[in-house]
Order: sequence, then C-alpha cells, then structure tokens
Amino acid sequence: MGSVGQGGSDEALSPRQSLFVGVTLFSMFFGAGNLILPPLLGVQAGSATLPALIGFLVAGVGLPVLGIVAVALSGTLRDLCARVHPAFARVFVALVYLAIGPCLAIPRTASTAFEMLAPLLGEGVPLEAARLVFSVAFFAVAYALAMRPGRLTHLLGRVTGPALILLIVAVVASAVAALAAAPALPAAAPVAPYDSAAAVQGFLTGYQTMDLLASLTFGLVIATNVRNLGVTGRSGVMREVCRAGVLAGVLMVAVYGGLAVVGFERCEALAGATNGAAVITSSASAHFGVAGTVVVAAIFLLACLNVCIGLISCCGSYFADELPRVSYRGCALAFAAFSCAVANLGLDAILELSATLLGCLYPVAIVLVVLGMLHRLTDRVPRLWRWSVSVTAVVSVAEAACAALGLAPGHLPLADLGLGWVCPALIAATLALVLPTSARKETI
Repeated sequence: MGSVGQGGSDEALSPRQSLFVGVTLFSMFFGAGNLILPPLLGVQAGSATLPALIGFLVAGVGLPVLGIVAVALSGTLRDLCARVHPAFARVFVALVYLAIGPCLAIPRTASTAFEMLAPLLGEGVPLEAARLVFSVAFFAVAYALAMRPGRLTHLLGRVTGPALILLIVAVVASAVAALAAAPALPAAAPVAPYDSAAAVQGFLTGYQTMDLLASLTFGLVIATNVRNLGVTGRSGVMREVCRAGVLAGVLMVAVYGGLAVVGFERCEALAGATNGAAVITSSASAHFGVAGTVVVAAIFLLACLNVCIGLISCCGSYFADELPRVSYRGCALAFAAFSCAVANLGLDAILELSATLLGCLYPVAIVLVVLGMLHRLTDRVPRLWRWSVSVTAVVSVAEAACAALGLAPGHLPLADLGLGWVCPALIAATLALVLPTSARKETI
C-alpha cells in the first residue's frame, strides 16, 4: 500500500494499487451484455465492422469514461443532476439506480448466465425449476460477496476480474489465429441494422451495454475503495477515480475489439445470427471442441457475477443513504430478492423492457455528461442545464413511447436513426447561450 501522509489526503496509489482499482471498475462494467453485443456486431456488420465498432466504442466506452470523470468533477451524481433542479436530481438518480439495479441490469445478469449454462444441463431437466434454483443460488452468492463493498478491489481486481480477462483472451486469440491462417476473402456484406449508417447503428447498439448509466453510479463504490487504500483527500480521490476510469476504458476497448473480431471471423458461418451468445459459443466450440462450451459458460458466469455484485453494492449504498431507517444490508437483501423474482420472468421479457427504459434515460444522461465536462462554461448559464435537459427528456420519452407502441418515429431530424433528441437539445442549448441577459433574467 502506498504511504499516506499525516493529512492522509492526497497521496497517490501505487501503480499496482491503481491497476487493481482499474480492473475492479472494468469487472463492474463488463457484464453479459458487453460480451454478447460486440461479437454479434462483427457477424452482422461484416465488411462494415470497423465503422460500426467505432460507433459502438464511442457509446460503450467513451461515454462511460466521460461519465466517470463528469461525476468525479461534480462530486456525486446528485450534485451533477442538481444543476438542473433538486427535484429532477432525486427522480433521475433514483431512476438510474433502479434501471441499473433491480428493474433491469441485476436480473439480466442471472437470466443471461442461466441461458449460457442451460445447454450443459441434461435432457429432461425442467428449465423453469432449474432457473429458479440457479437464480436463488446466484443471488445468494452475489449478496454475500456484496456485504463488504469496500473489499471489492480484492475480489474483483485480484481474482475474478483477471480470470475473466484470461478466459476472454483465450477465445479471442483462437479467433485471431484462425483469421490469420485463413485465405484472404472478401468480407460478407453488412446486414440490418448495419447495412445503413453503420457507425450510427453501432453507437445506438452501445446504449444496450447500459454502461453510461452505470458509470454515473460506480464512482461512489470506486471512491470507497480508493479511500480504503489510503487516499482520502477530495482531489486525490477524484484523480484516482479518473485514472481507474481511463484504465477500465482501455481494457474495454481491447476486449470489445477482440470480441468483434470473433464475430467477424464467424460472419460467413453464422450469417443471419441474432444472438451474440451463440456467436461466442460457436467460436469457442469450433476452436476448443466440447471444452469451448464450458469455457464460454465460465466466462458468462464470471462476468455476470462480477457485475451483479457491483450493482447490488452500488444500489444498496445509495438507497441506504436515501432511506436512513433501512440499513445497507437490508437494501442489498431487498434488491437481491426482488431481482431474483424478476430474473425468473425470463431474459426476453427483461430485454423488451430495457429497450424502452434506456431510450428514455440514455439521451438525458448523455446531455448531463456533456454539460458536466464543460461545467466551467455551463455553470455560468444555469438555464442552459434546465432547457437542454428538459427538452431532451421530453423528446426522448416521446420517441421511446412511439417505439414501444410501434408508431412512426416522427419528423424530427435524425429521428429515423433514433437520434431525434439531438437537434432539439442543441437548439435549446443555443437559445440559452445567445438570448440577451435581460431575457435570461426574465426566464430563469
């Protein structure tokens, strides 16, 4: 452990400690959705894999890293959102925690892990009963490990995180070797949704990682780990949290790129694939035989368990602070039990709900992060926060509702690409900046 001075405060972590904290954050981010999406992108994008992957990395890595930094600069997610309005801060922060917690992300970890383990079950095993038993065991383990949130660096950074990375490296390396040995042939043509505006579609696919929303909350747990390692001053903690965000981002870029190659290598054999899990399973089985299925199951189980532990810890810490009469242990137990029940509804039902909720929350989160990164400018014009965020929220909720009801996307610019909120947000921000001071005083 790095030395800590009398004030304790702004001493830096040692390189080894910083590495462990960065891997911890990577492990908290990297769940089942992160494993499934890049290989499916590689299969479907084909010859357009590179632009699609760039768009995906912007949304799936760039925005989450900026989210970590924006929250670190503001203090907390509540401080960032309070620049819009205190009431908005309470509602939006609660929605974010519920979305990345018991309503979507936590149940999805167990459901996805079970889907990957199901092929290993013997014939005649009733899936519903097996799912229930697996969910109870999965959440019991996750809850037990989440009871010490300050110890996550030891568990995720030194044990399960490195194990997950090694398993992924084995699958990616085999795909890269096979691709290098194969004769050079034209890549398959991209299929929907990457057959038009591949980079934009890759960006929208990045929403499904949910990592931007998670980044707005994970800083709290990472900051706790940094303080436990001896850095207690505000500036020191902020520096180490930002450093961990950058390291986690670098790891995610490397892994996403590798997994996209896995999909690209199988794009001919798996033409028409709609499930990224099947892509990874196919690749691992092709290169490792029966052992490949076991390797893939281990990858998904580790990834899902890592993320579940982190999410239970984050959500439990937040709501324990919000509800003083309920302990962290009580909140964590409630979330684990509720998530266990939701997980048994099945993965398809969870994913259907997630598309609508993410369509509402993600655009607002993007605008908050952009404004937070530019806080020295945006804080001088308070209504810039209110106007741009409010307009974005209204448009994104309307777009998500139309998509859920199967209605036309509307006539706003970029609406057909799922980005109809961008122009209204820019117009609102521009008006807030250019209107004269007298008008500004009348409208604030």
